[in-house]
Amino acid sequence: MKIDYQLKPQSERRSTPFTPEENVGFGVLRTDHMFLMDYENGEWSNARIVPYGAMDMMPGAMCIHYGQSIFEGAKAFQHEDGEIYTYRIDKNAKRLNRSGDIVCIPNLDESIQDQAVHALIDVERLWFPQQEGACFYIRPFIFATEDRLSLGISNKYTFCVMLSPSGAYYANGFNNALRLLISKTYHRAVSGGTGASKAAGNYAASLRATQSAAEHGAAQVLYLDSTNTKLEEVGAMNHFHVRKDGTIVIPEFTDTILKSITSESILALGDVLECEVRQETILLDDFIADIESGEIIEAGGFGTAAVVSPVGSYVFEDGREVIVGDGEVGPHIKRIYTVYTDIQNGLREAPEGWLRKVERHHK
Repeated sequence: MKIDYQLKPQSERRSTPFTPEENVGFGVLRTDHMFLMDYENGEWSNARIVPYGAMDMMPGAMCIHYGQSIFEGAKAFQHEDGEIYTYRIDKNAKRLNRSGDIVCIPNLDESIQDQAVHALIDVERLWFPQQEGACFYIRPFIFATEDRLSLGISNKYTFCVMLSPSGAYYANGFNNALRLLISKTYHRAVSGGTGASKAAGNYAASLRATQSAAEHGAAQVLYLDSTNTKLEEVGAMNHFHVRKDGTIVIPEFTDTILKSITSESILALGDVLECEVRQETILLDDFIADIESGEIIEAGGFGTAAVVSPVGSYVFEDGREVIVGDGEVGPHIKRIYTVYTDIQNGLREAPEGWLRKVERHHK
Protein backbone atom coordinates (compact mmCIF):
# COMPACT_ATOMS: atom_id res chain seq x y z
CA MET A 1 0.00 0.00 0.00
CA LYS A 2 1.29 3.43 -0.96
CA ILE A 3 0.48 6.13 1.61
CA ASP A 4 0.23 9.81 0.66
CA TYR A 5 1.81 11.80 3.52
CA GLN A 6 0.01 15.16 3.69
CA LEU A 7 1.63 16.31 6.92
CA LYS A 8 1.54 19.62 8.72
CA PRO A 9 4.58 21.87 8.17
CA GLN A 10 7.40 21.00 10.58
CA SER A 11 6.84 24.33 12.34
CA GLU A 12 3.30 23.25 13.30
CA ARG A 13 4.16 19.70 14.41
CA ARG A 14 5.48 18.40 17.70
CA SER A 15 9.28 18.61 17.55
CA THR A 16 10.26 17.41 21.05
CA PRO A 17 9.20 14.43 23.18
CA PHE A 18 5.90 14.85 25.04
CA THR A 19 6.81 15.22 28.73
CA PRO A 20 3.62 16.11 30.65
CA GLU A 21 4.03 16.84 34.35
CA GLU A 22 0.69 15.26 35.31
CA ASN A 23 -1.23 12.21 34.14
CA VAL A 24 -2.78 13.14 30.80
CA GLY A 25 -5.88 11.01 31.30
CA PHE A 26 -7.18 8.24 29.08
CA GLY A 27 -8.51 8.92 25.60
CA VAL A 28 -8.58 12.71 25.98
CA LEU A 29 -5.70 13.93 23.80
CA ARG A 30 -5.11 13.61 20.04
CA THR A 31 -1.93 13.66 17.98
CA ASP A 32 -1.26 15.93 14.99
CA HIS A 33 -2.42 13.52 12.28
CA MET A 34 -4.81 10.72 11.35
CA PHE A 35 -4.88 8.00 8.70
CA LEU A 36 -7.74 7.92 6.15
CA MET A 37 -8.79 5.57 3.37
CA ASP A 38 -11.94 5.43 1.22
CA TYR A 39 -14.16 2.66 -0.12
CA GLU A 40 -16.04 3.24 -3.37
CA ASN A 41 -16.84 1.20 -6.49
CA GLY A 42 -16.05 -2.00 -4.64
CA GLU A 43 -12.50 -1.22 -3.53
CA TRP A 44 -10.45 0.54 -0.86
CA SER A 45 -8.14 3.30 -2.09
CA ASN A 46 -6.60 6.74 -1.45
CA ALA A 47 -4.55 5.87 1.66
CA ARG A 48 -3.29 9.05 3.28
CA ILE A 49 -2.07 10.59 6.52
CA VAL A 50 -3.46 14.08 7.01
CA PRO A 51 -3.74 16.66 9.82
CA TYR A 52 -6.19 15.62 12.51
CA GLY A 53 -9.38 17.58 12.11
CA ALA A 54 -12.94 17.69 10.85
CA MET A 55 -13.88 15.35 8.00
CA ASP A 56 -16.21 16.31 5.16
CA MET A 57 -19.42 14.31 5.37
CA MET A 58 -22.86 14.95 3.94
CA PRO A 59 -25.86 15.27 6.31
CA GLY A 60 -27.36 12.25 4.57
CA ALA A 61 -24.37 10.01 5.32
CA MET A 62 -25.81 6.60 6.13
CA CYS A 63 -23.73 6.14 9.28
CA ILE A 64 -25.66 9.00 10.88
CA HIS A 65 -29.10 7.67 10.04
CA TYR A 66 -28.70 3.89 10.01
CA GLY A 67 -25.74 3.25 12.27
CA GLN A 68 -23.34 1.49 9.90
CA SER A 69 -20.26 2.18 12.00
CA ILE A 70 -17.71 -0.11 13.68
CA PHE A 71 -14.54 0.54 15.65
CA GLU A 72 -11.63 -1.03 17.48
CA GLY A 73 -9.46 -0.19 20.48
CA ALA A 74 -5.80 -1.19 20.72
CA LYS A 75 -2.62 0.00 22.43
CA ALA A 76 1.06 0.62 21.75
CA PHE A 77 3.78 0.96 24.39
CA GLN A 78 7.24 2.47 24.64
CA HIS A 79 9.81 0.00 25.98
CA GLU A 80 13.08 0.60 27.79
CA ASP A 81 14.94 0.65 24.45
CA GLY A 82 13.02 3.82 23.52
CA GLU A 83 11.13 2.09 20.70
CA ILE A 84 7.34 1.83 20.42
CA TYR A 85 5.65 -1.58 20.11
CA THR A 86 2.06 -2.35 19.14
CA TYR A 87 0.23 -5.03 21.10
CA ARG A 88 -1.69 -7.75 19.24
CA ILE A 89 -3.14 -5.42 16.61
CA ASP A 90 -3.47 -8.37 14.25
CA LYS A 91 -6.29 -9.55 16.53
CA ASN A 92 -7.93 -6.12 16.32
CA ALA A 93 -7.75 -6.22 12.52
CA LYS A 94 -9.45 -9.61 12.44
CA ARG A 95 -12.12 -8.44 14.87
CA LEU A 96 -12.81 -5.27 12.87
CA ASN A 97 -13.53 -7.44 9.85
CA ARG A 98 -15.74 -9.77 11.92
CA SER A 99 -17.69 -6.72 13.09
CA GLY A 100 -17.95 -5.59 9.47
CA ASP A 101 -19.40 -8.92 8.44
CA ILE A 102 -22.15 -8.58 11.06
CA VAL A 103 -23.23 -5.07 9.98
CA CYS A 104 -22.50 -5.48 6.25
CA ILE A 105 -19.37 -3.30 6.02
CA PRO A 106 -16.76 -4.49 3.50
CA ASN A 107 -13.61 -6.06 4.91
CA LEU A 108 -10.30 -4.20 4.81
CA ASP A 109 -7.23 -6.39 4.37
CA GLU A 110 -5.56 -7.02 7.73
CA SER A 111 -2.12 -6.14 6.36
CA ILE A 112 -3.43 -2.74 5.27
CA GLN A 113 -4.88 -2.10 8.72
CA ASP A 114 -1.53 -3.08 10.25
CA GLN A 115 0.44 -0.82 7.92
CA ALA A 116 -1.91 2.09 8.59
CA VAL A 117 -1.47 1.84 12.36
CA HIS A 118 2.30 1.46 12.20
CA ALA A 119 2.73 4.29 9.69
CA LEU A 120 0.68 6.71 11.80
CA ILE A 121 2.54 5.84 15.00
CA ASP A 122 5.84 6.27 13.19
CA VAL A 123 4.84 9.82 12.21
CA GLU A 124 3.54 10.64 15.69
CA ARG A 125 6.09 8.90 17.94
CA LEU A 126 7.13 12.18 19.63
CA TRP A 127 3.60 12.36 21.03
CA PHE A 128 4.11 9.30 23.25
CA PRO A 129 3.75 10.51 26.88
CA GLN A 130 7.01 10.18 28.78
CA GLN A 131 5.49 8.96 32.04
CA GLU A 132 4.97 5.66 33.82
CA GLY A 133 2.01 3.61 32.67
CA ALA A 134 1.48 5.59 29.45
CA CYS A 135 0.41 4.25 26.08
CA PHE A 136 -0.86 5.22 22.67
CA TYR A 137 -4.53 4.29 22.61
CA ILE A 138 -5.27 3.36 18.99
CA ARG A 139 -8.76 3.87 17.57
CA PRO A 140 -9.37 2.41 14.07
CA PHE A 141 -12.95 2.76 12.78
CA ILE A 142 -15.07 2.48 9.62
CA PHE A 143 -18.28 4.36 8.90
CA ALA A 144 -20.74 4.55 5.99
CA THR A 145 -20.57 7.80 4.00
CA GLU A 146 -23.01 7.35 1.11
CA ASP A 147 -25.53 10.21 0.99
CA ARG A 148 -28.76 8.20 0.85
CA LEU A 149 -31.93 8.14 2.96
CA SER A 150 -33.39 4.86 1.74
CA LEU A 151 -32.49 2.05 4.12
CA GLY A 152 -29.92 -0.38 2.78
CA ILE A 153 -26.23 -1.22 2.69
CA SER A 154 -24.02 1.77 1.93
CA ASN A 155 -21.79 1.76 -1.16
CA LYS A 156 -19.24 4.19 0.32
CA TYR A 157 -17.16 4.07 3.52
CA THR A 158 -14.26 5.79 5.25
CA PHE A 159 -11.60 4.01 7.30
CA CYS A 160 -9.83 6.17 9.87
CA VAL A 161 -7.13 5.58 12.49
CA MET A 162 -6.49 8.12 15.20
CA LEU A 163 -4.21 8.07 18.24
CA SER A 164 -4.76 9.24 21.79
CA PRO A 165 -1.64 9.77 23.94
CA SER A 166 -2.89 8.38 27.25
CA GLY A 167 -1.64 8.14 30.81
CA ALA A 168 -2.02 5.28 33.25
CA TYR A 169 -5.67 4.15 33.42
CA TYR A 170 -5.37 3.77 37.20
CA ALA A 171 -3.66 7.10 37.83
CA ASN A 172 -3.97 6.76 41.61
CA GLY A 173 -3.00 3.10 41.81
CA PHE A 174 -4.74 -0.22 41.30
CA ASN A 175 -6.61 -0.05 44.62
CA ASN A 176 -10.38 0.20 44.27
CA ALA A 177 -12.93 -2.50 43.45
CA LEU A 178 -16.14 -1.66 41.58
CA ARG A 179 -19.78 -2.37 42.32
CA LEU A 180 -21.81 -3.80 39.43
CA LEU A 181 -25.56 -3.79 38.90
CA ILE A 182 -27.02 -7.17 37.90
CA SER A 183 -29.89 -6.05 35.71
CA LYS A 184 -32.85 -8.16 34.66
CA THR A 185 -34.42 -5.13 32.95
CA TYR A 186 -31.75 -4.26 30.39
CA HIS A 187 -30.04 -6.61 27.96
CA ARG A 188 -26.99 -5.83 25.88
CA ALA A 189 -27.77 -8.25 23.04
CA VAL A 190 -29.88 -11.18 21.91
CA SER A 191 -28.88 -14.18 19.83
CA GLY A 192 -28.87 -13.43 16.13
CA GLY A 193 -28.19 -9.73 16.68
CA THR A 194 -25.04 -7.58 16.67
CA GLY A 195 -23.72 -8.46 20.13
CA ALA A 196 -20.53 -10.10 18.85
CA SER A 197 -19.55 -6.98 16.86
CA LYS A 198 -17.89 -3.79 18.01
CA ALA A 199 -20.67 -1.77 16.40
CA ALA A 200 -21.22 1.82 17.53
CA GLY A 201 -24.93 1.24 18.05
CA ASN A 202 -24.27 -1.39 20.71
CA TYR A 203 -22.66 1.26 22.87
CA ALA A 204 -25.45 3.80 22.37
CA ALA A 205 -27.89 1.11 23.46
CA SER A 206 -25.93 0.59 26.69
CA LEU A 207 -26.17 4.17 27.94
CA ARG A 208 -29.62 3.84 29.50
CA ALA A 209 -28.50 0.76 31.42
CA THR A 210 -25.39 2.62 32.60
CA GLN A 211 -27.63 5.40 33.92
CA SER A 212 -29.61 2.80 35.84
CA ALA A 213 -26.38 1.41 37.30
CA ALA A 214 -25.42 4.86 38.58
CA GLU A 215 -28.80 5.19 40.27
CA HIS A 216 -27.97 2.00 42.18
CA GLY A 217 -24.52 3.28 43.16
CA ALA A 218 -22.84 0.97 40.66
CA ALA A 219 -20.14 1.74 38.10
CA GLN A 220 -21.47 -0.54 35.37
CA VAL A 221 -23.94 -3.29 34.49
CA LEU A 222 -23.34 -7.03 34.51
CA TYR A 223 -25.59 -8.08 31.66
CA LEU A 224 -27.48 -11.36 31.63
CA ASP A 225 -28.73 -13.29 28.62
CA SER A 226 -32.29 -12.68 27.42
CA THR A 227 -33.61 -15.40 29.77
CA ASN A 228 -32.01 -13.67 32.80
CA THR A 229 -30.32 -16.93 33.80
CA LYS A 230 -26.75 -16.70 32.39
CA LEU A 231 -23.91 -14.22 32.88
CA GLU A 232 -22.70 -12.38 29.79
CA GLU A 233 -20.72 -9.11 29.73
CA VAL A 234 -19.82 -6.18 31.97
CA GLY A 235 -20.53 -2.95 30.12
CA ALA A 236 -17.71 -2.75 27.58
CA MET A 237 -15.69 -5.61 29.12
CA ASN A 238 -15.76 -9.39 29.35
CA HIS A 239 -16.63 -10.71 32.82
CA PHE A 240 -14.50 -13.20 34.77
CA HIS A 241 -14.21 -14.65 38.25
CA VAL A 242 -11.59 -16.49 40.28
CA ARG A 243 -12.39 -19.65 42.23
CA LYS A 244 -10.74 -20.44 45.56
CA ASP A 245 -8.35 -22.90 43.87
CA GLY A 246 -7.08 -20.01 41.70
CA THR A 247 -8.91 -21.01 38.53
CA ILE A 248 -9.93 -18.09 36.30
CA VAL A 249 -13.32 -18.58 34.65
CA ILE A 250 -14.59 -16.52 31.68
CA PRO A 251 -18.08 -16.95 30.18
CA GLU A 252 -18.20 -18.91 26.93
CA PHE A 253 -18.07 -16.66 23.87
CA THR A 254 -21.40 -16.61 22.05
CA ASP A 255 -22.97 -14.43 19.36
CA THR A 256 -24.17 -12.11 22.15
CA ILE A 257 -20.70 -11.47 23.62
CA LEU A 258 -17.92 -9.38 22.08
CA LYS A 259 -14.80 -11.52 22.14
CA SER A 260 -12.32 -9.51 24.20
CA ILE A 261 -8.71 -9.63 23.00
CA THR A 262 -7.69 -9.26 26.64
CA SER A 263 -9.76 -12.34 27.51
CA GLU A 264 -8.27 -14.27 24.61
CA SER A 265 -4.80 -13.30 25.81
CA ILE A 266 -5.51 -14.38 29.40
CA LEU A 267 -6.80 -17.72 28.10
CA ALA A 268 -3.40 -18.21 26.42
CA LEU A 269 -1.40 -17.21 29.52
CA GLY A 270 -2.42 -19.94 31.97
CA ASP A 271 1.13 -21.33 32.18
CA VAL A 272 2.57 -17.87 32.81
CA LEU A 273 -0.08 -17.10 35.42
CA GLU A 274 0.45 -20.58 36.90
CA CYS A 275 -3.24 -21.36 37.06
CA GLU A 276 -6.03 -22.89 35.03
CA VAL A 277 -7.94 -20.49 32.78
CA ARG A 278 -11.14 -21.81 31.23
CA GLN A 279 -14.47 -20.82 29.75
CA GLU A 280 -17.88 -22.16 30.68
CA THR A 281 -21.55 -21.24 30.69
CA ILE A 282 -22.17 -19.52 34.03
CA LEU A 283 -25.63 -19.62 35.56
CA LEU A 284 -26.57 -16.59 37.65
CA ASP A 285 -27.95 -18.60 40.58
CA ASP A 286 -24.81 -20.76 40.74
CA PHE A 287 -22.59 -17.69 40.51
CA ILE A 288 -24.29 -15.95 43.44
CA ALA A 289 -24.34 -19.14 45.51
CA ASP A 290 -20.62 -19.67 44.91
CA ILE A 291 -19.83 -16.11 46.00
CA GLU A 292 -21.86 -16.54 49.17
CA SER A 293 -20.23 -19.90 49.96
CA GLY A 294 -16.72 -18.56 49.37
CA GLU A 295 -16.09 -20.76 46.34
CA ILE A 296 -15.66 -17.60 44.24
CA ILE A 297 -13.15 -15.28 45.88
CA GLU A 298 -12.49 -12.57 43.25
CA ALA A 299 -14.20 -11.18 40.15
CA GLY A 300 -13.83 -8.48 37.55
CA GLY A 301 -13.80 -7.45 33.91
CA PHE A 302 -11.23 -7.74 31.11
CA GLY A 303 -10.89 -4.98 28.50
CA THR A 304 -8.35 -3.01 26.48
CA ALA A 305 -8.63 0.31 28.31
CA ALA A 306 -8.38 -0.83 31.93
CA VAL A 307 -6.91 -4.30 31.27
CA VAL A 308 -8.49 -5.57 34.50
CA SER A 309 -11.30 -3.94 36.47
CA PRO A 310 -11.73 -5.57 39.91
CA VAL A 311 -15.28 -6.05 41.20
CA GLY A 312 -15.95 -5.97 44.94
CA SER A 313 -19.71 -6.38 44.98
CA TYR A 314 -22.87 -6.91 42.94
CA VAL A 315 -26.18 -5.20 43.59
CA PHE A 316 -29.58 -6.29 42.28
CA GLU A 317 -32.34 -3.94 41.18
CA ASP A 318 -34.23 -4.68 44.42
CA GLY A 319 -31.26 -3.42 46.45
CA ARG A 320 -29.85 -6.78 47.54
CA GLU A 321 -26.06 -6.74 47.54
CA VAL A 322 -23.53 -9.57 47.39
CA ILE A 323 -19.90 -8.98 48.42
CA VAL A 324 -17.09 -10.85 46.65
CA GLY A 325 -14.48 -12.05 49.13
CA ASP A 326 -13.62 -9.12 51.37
CA GLY A 327 -14.80 -6.59 48.79
CA GLU A 328 -11.26 -5.46 48.01
CA VAL A 329 -8.83 -5.99 45.12
CA GLY A 330 -7.58 -9.55 45.60
CA PRO A 331 -4.10 -11.03 45.10
CA HIS A 332 -5.02 -13.08 42.03
CA ILE A 333 -6.33 -10.02 40.19
CA LYS A 334 -3.26 -8.01 41.19
CA ARG A 335 -1.06 -10.75 39.73
CA ILE A 336 -3.09 -10.92 36.49
CA TYR A 337 -2.77 -7.16 36.09
CA THR A 338 0.96 -7.12 36.84
CA VAL A 339 1.83 -10.01 34.53
CA TYR A 340 -0.28 -8.66 31.68
CA THR A 341 0.99 -5.09 31.84
CA ASP A 342 4.58 -6.29 32.25
CA ILE A 343 4.21 -8.20 28.97
CA GLN A 344 2.78 -5.13 27.24
CA ASN A 345 5.59 -2.92 28.51
CA GLY A 346 8.39 -5.32 27.61
CA LEU A 347 9.27 -6.16 31.21
CA ARG A 348 8.34 -9.83 30.76
CA GLU A 349 8.80 -11.96 27.66
CA ALA A 350 5.75 -11.91 25.40
CA PRO A 351 4.49 -14.86 23.38
CA GLU A 352 5.80 -14.76 19.82
CA GLY A 353 4.10 -12.16 17.64
CA TRP A 354 2.21 -10.35 20.40
CA LEU A 355 4.46 -7.26 20.33
CA ARG A 356 5.65 -5.64 17.10
CA LYS A 357 8.16 -2.83 16.86
CA VAL A 358 7.11 0.32 14.99
CA GLU A 359 9.93 0.73 12.49
CA ARG A 360 11.37 4.16 11.81
CA HIS A 361 10.63 5.05 8.18
CA HIS A 362 9.38 8.62 8.26
CA LYS A 363 11.18 11.70 9.61
